[in-house]
Amino acid sequence: MPQFAVHRNRNAATKVRFPLLLDVQTDLLEALGTRVVIPLAPASVATRRSAMQTLNPVCSVEGKPYVLITPQLAGISAKELGPPIADLSDDRQAIIAALDLLFTGI
Repeated sequence: MPQFAVHRNRNAATKVRFPLLLDVQTDLLEALGTRVVIPLAPASVATRRSAMQTLNPVCSVEGKPYVLITPQLAGISAKELGPPIADLSDDRQAIIAALDLLFTGI
């Protein structure tokens, strides 16, 4: 599964709030059977404080803005991900900056 691929959230308990999941795990670890994902929420319903723009960047998927909810990063079974619907590789710098802030504070 490619890194920075966006998938629809198939989990009934969370898909209303977070309809999409962004795979941020390197392809080199595909054999693990799990993937690390960041939930995406529609920008129209996500609360964002200006101080958190780096932690929660906005990306476009299918022409609509979504906020990465980076603090809710999760590991899930690769089997839970459906086929990719978008590729956010062009937003790599913002995604890595969000992860850097979450893990290192910089």
